[in-house]
Amino acid sequence: MKNNNLSGYVSAVPNQSKISNVIDITKDDFLKYGTKADNLRISGQYKESIAYYLQSALLNRNNAKTYLGLAQSYKFLNNYDKALENLKKSEKIDPNNYEIYYEMGICYLLKANPDKAIECFQKSILVDNTKLDVQLQLALAHEVVDEPDMALKIYNKMIEEHPEYVKASSHKAALLICQGQYAEACKIFFDIVKRNPEFYRAYFGIAVCFDRLGNAADARRYYMKFLRLRPNSNHADYVKNRIIALKTNKSVANRILSLV
Repeated sequence: MKNNNLSGYVSAVPNQSKISNVIDITKDDFLKYGTKADNLRISGQYKESIAYYLQSALLNRNNAKTYLGLAQSYKFLNNYDKALENLKKSEKIDPNNYEIYYEMGICYLLKANPDKAIECFQKSILVDNTKLDVQLQLALAHEVVDEPDMALKIYNKMIEEHPEYVKASSHKAALLICQGQYAEACKIFFDIVKRNPEFYRAYFGIAVCFDRLGNAADARRYYMKFLRLRPNSNHADYVKNRIIALKTNKSVANRILSLV
């Protein structure tokens, strides 16, 4: 007679409550590592965040947010290849997340591959056409590939539909400066200042326009306004030098006039 006692086998099967405990612990650890990684990345501790994202990925390889955060940390560390590698993993899991394609576009721009960046920004817009920063980056990418007409078309559409989004107006004006259309660019910058007096870039733009148009007095005035708002700007040294140069040129011109 066969022994039908299965107690030996049953004892080898994990208790259901123990399985539940393991699942709960794994889930808790996944959330803990993910939260810690996000907080480190947001605070600028990118290297430290990567270790926690990797731990989180080990516990759950099917979470798009983990790979997206990991990619963002690599991007800030200038490791664009690693960033793109993780963005592609994120895309496979969640192909309907506009942010994944946006981050891809930024990485390709930083890798000096604007054509690929344009493709990614266009994908991002197809997923969600309400994100103005994505549209702005698409226009900038067109500028990089020397397609100013396409960039202007995007800027104009954004300005028409979202006049409150002053970045579009500011970038359009900057592009017009590059094309030598200083008077037109100056009008746009003045319009920005009327709507947002604290938008310091507009004062710098106005100053540059007056400078290029040969209006030294107004150029100096707006350079100084810009410095008052942003004394520690990356442009501060250039602005200070231009203020001195314009003042010196004016003094020389006055002396010449007095001798005539």
